[in-house]
Order: sequence, then C-alpha cells, then structure tokens
Amino acid sequence: MNMTPKEYDKFVKSKAEKSPLLKNCVNAFLFGGAICCIGQLFLNLYNRLEISQIAAATLTSMTLVFLGALLTGLGLYDNIAKYAGAGTIVPITGFANSIVSPAMEFKCEGFVMGIGAKMFVVAGPVLVYGITASVLYGIVYYFVTLWGGK
Repeated sequence: MNMTPKEYDKFVKSKAEKSPLLKNCVNAFLFGGAICCIGQLFLNLYNRLEISQIAAATLTSMTLVFLGALLTGLGLYDNIAKYAGAGTIVPITGFANSIVSPAMEFKCEGFVMGIGAKMFVVAGPVLVYGITASVLYGIVYYFVTLWGGK
C-alpha cells in the first residue's frame, strides 16, 4: 500500500482517539498542585523544627526527590502519572522519576554500562540545555548590568 504523507496523516488522524483535553488539563493542574502542596507542607514542617530557611528548603527538595525516586522504584509513580498526566512532571519529582526509570530499566546491563551509562538518557538533554540557557542568561545579564542596566 503506497500512501503519500498527506494521505498517511489523514489515515492516522482518523484512527487516533481524541484526547479529553479539558480533563487532562484539570488532572495535571490538580495533581501538580498537590505535589507542590506536599512540598509546602514539608517546608512548613522543617520550618517548625526551627531549621534555617535555606536548610529547610534544601531538606524539602531532598525529601521530594527521595519520594519521587521511591515511588518510581516501587512502580507507583507510573500509576499516578496515568491519571495525573503532565502534573507528575513537576520539576523536582519528575526529575527524580526521569533518573530512576532508565536506571531501573537498564540495571540488567550492569552498573557501568547499564545504570551508569543510561541513568541520564532522559534527564541529560534537559540538564544540558537548562545549564546552557542559564549560562547564556548569566552572560547577557552580566553585560546588561555592566553597561548600566539595573
């Protein structure tokens, strides 16, 4: 069967299920917000323990990374993601999931060539472009402030 790219696109669109966009957006908002609220609860808890603000923020980040990694390791994060959709990619827990998932998948290939080499398959590009963008932003900011900007 020979199809032109336009015919193929039309065929695929006719077979694809329509995504419930509003429902997906609401679920992402609610679950993402819930993750953020959990983070805020931990921050409030650490502040009540009279830990400095910087240390409390650090502990909150560490706790959320740990919980994201633990839930991924237990196979629960994917089940949550089925309902939450984009809400589970809240940066800190989504990052933990993006590190642990490939590590678990490739553990059978060994520590070096499996876990070590594949751990950053998903998160690596995010880190590279995020760091590159922040460096470029820093350079631009430096020159703007050097030339009299605020």
